[in-house]
Amino acid sequence: MSRIATTGITQTNAVIDCILNRSATKYYDPSATLSDDEIRALVQVGTAAPTSFHMQNWRFIAVRTRAAKARLSPIAWNQPAITDAAVTFIVCGQLADSAVIPDRLAPLVEAGVMPAAMVRDWEIPARDLYMAYPQRRRDEAVRTATFGAAAIMYAARSLGLGSTPMIGFDADAVHREFGLGEEEVPVMLLSVGVERQGNWAQKPRRPVTDVLDLV
Repeated sequence: MSRIATTGITQTNAVIDCILNRSATKYYDPSATLSDDEIRALVQVGTAAPTSFHMQNWRFIAVRTRAAKARLSPIAWNQPAITDAAVTFIVCGQLADSAVIPDRLAPLVEAGVMPAAMVRDWEIPARDLYMAYPQRRRDEAVRTATFGAAAIMYAARSLGLGSTPMIGFDADAVHREFGLGEEEVPVMLLSVGVERQGNWAQKPRRPVTDVLDLV
């Protein structure tokens, strides 16, 4: 288990251990599968990641059948993970849209967590922040999808599974082949499955002193 010194106290934390030991998987066991329930469980973890104004502007397409993998592989540079991993998620971000906020917040209102009058207090600033700014809307789609994908990667690692995030694909072809909506951005592919021997441990990172400014 990883040990981190926090204000002079040494702590053991399985989550930190999982993050520090994750590495992109190169070699998968092509005979291993994940059930649809296991795939759903991974995505459920992914949807617990943060989103701006609780928009939850993402969608995950689980490519897990042989036929679907055959459709994805040639438009994803024939990367082996597409066919060898149990599943490859097409992680889609949806352009930020303030109009969805009342619907997304409705469960909070119904549960008594948020007063109904507060919904407009979220919707109006979101509208002002995004709707007249196409780049901001797209940036938020990418941020949201990336948060969700990261949560799935670490959940997979905690379950003893490997994962491989990939940006090597024809975005327009993926859009057409898998029926993405006009408001959806295919942000990355994320393969998940059972690893076989030969994968590397996590590669050394740059020192914190090179990347951190304390001000």
